[in-house]
Amino acid sequence: MRVTISRHRSHWVVKSTYTIGRSSTVGVTTNGKMSAEVEETLKRIQSHKGVVGVIVVNAEGIPIKSTLDNPTTIQYTGLISGLTDKARSVVRDLDPTNDLTFLRVRSKKHEIMIAPDKEYMLIVVQNTSE
Repeated sequence: MRVTISRHRSHWVVKSTYTIGRSSTVGVTTNGKMSAEVEETLKRIQSHKGVVGVIVVNAEGIPIKSTLDNPTTIQYTGLISGLTDKARSVVRDLDPTNDLTFLRVRSKKHEIMIAPDKEYMLIVVQNTSE
């Protein structure tokens, strides 16, 4: 999964590349633990002003890392997974050679940024007021 996330003024933008994958040095290892590089990147994202939480979800829709409490993580994961599936379907219906790479949902209180891929999905929730 190639996730490109950076902060520009009060918004997150796609900018610098970071890989989460099956590699033994980067990503989720076979025992389900995060590598140090992934942990550090998640901490860096979480430390940005306004970020409420970060969730990493595996291909089966199971959250494997979250900075949110368990009930909130489960709620976001279930709802965002369904929304992402629908959005990916719309993109493919419009152009079968295309695929969803990033999804941003903004409400009055929060902005949810989703970076989906085959193996993992990254969800970042931030306050819109900050």
